Parts: sequence; structure tokens; C-alpha cells
Amino acid sequence: MTSNDVRSVRWKRYWDKHSQSYDRQMALFDRHLFGDSRMWACGRATGEVLEVAVGTGLNLEAYPPSVTLTGIDWSDAMLDIARRRAAELGREVTLRQADAHKLPFDEASFDTVVCTFGLCAIPDHTKAIGEMVRVLRPGGKLILVDHIESSSRLARGAQRFLEVFTVPLGGEHFLRRPSVHVRAAGFDVEQAERFKLGLVERLVAR
Repeated sequence: MTSNDVRSVRWKRYWDKHSQSYDRQMALFDRHLFGDSRMWACGRATGEVLEVAVGTGLNLEAYPPSVTLTGIDWSDAMLDIARRRAAELGREVTLRQADAHKLPFDEASFDTVVCTFGLCAIPDHTKAIGEMVRVLRPGGKLILVDHIESSSRLARGAQRFLEVFTVPLGGEHFLRRPSVHVRAAGFDVEQAERFKLGLVERLVAR
């Protein structure tokens, strides 16, 4: 087993353990930092939808009833909570354990791919974006929301300090800019917004 494999196993265990407190933590961030980003992202999804890093299913109730929804995550513990949430909501969704670096779907399988607050903790986020590109149909939508490198120098300093602890512990990054890689992959960015000192970015690309 390579050092990268060992690290990935450790991070997966971290998120399995973290699943029990994840909803409480995210409720705090949703209230004070992310705002209506879940509704913003999911409300723009259409057709056959794949959510990458679905986690505990916090987005499930935000999707229009018209979409056909599939969600993947690498944490089985997170997915167990998502399945319970889907049952409580009466939401039909296919949930499966999978690696964002190698999505278990054919090319051009989905009309929309959504990822909210997930690319920050995927080990190789550029590879994950490449996989999202692969499974999207021609003209399909990529919808991303995440915390990113701040536009404030002071905030960036704090983010660098946090990464000293969060990257080794759970693989969580604060200084990434997914939109740069989305544009490099050939997408046309139709909508892009940054707010809260540039800490949060959300975009729709096609």
C-alpha cells in the first residue's frame, strides 16, 4: 500500500467518525457563512443528477421533485445517515459508496453534476473535476459550491494556519480555487458568485 493509499484510508476513517457530528457543524456554517447556497445549487439542477460527496444528504430536500437523483460518497457512515434522511423525506434517490477520483458511471450519464462543500476534502480535486466532466452529457451543467481561498490577505493567513491541522487530520483544504480548474477543463462559466470576504464561491458551468 502506497503512502497515498494509507493517507486516504486514514481520511476515510476520519469522515466515518465525523459523520455523527457533521450535521450540527454544517448547520452552524450554513447559518453564518454559506447562507442559501444549498437551495441555490440544488434548485438549478435538472434531469438526471449526480451529487458528488453527498455526505449525510443535507441537500436532499433542496432538489426539485422533477429530478432523478444519484449520490455518491466515500464514507459508508455518511451514506447510512443519508439513506435514513431520504427515507424520512420520502425522497427516491440512489446512494452508493464510490471514489470521486473514479466515478463508477459511463461517459455522458448525467445532465447535471452537483458538488457542495466536497471538493475541499477530496484528495485530488482536479482529478475529481475531470471525472465530473467525463460523466456529464454534452451541454450538461456542473454546479459547485465550496469554501475557497479568501480574497482577504488576513483571512488567507488564517486559512494557511488552519490547513496545518485540517489537511493531515481529514484532508480538508481551505486554499483551493475549483473555478480555475473548471475553466481549464473547457467549461463556460455561466454564473459565478463570491461572498463573505471571498471565502465562499458558487458557480454554474456548462
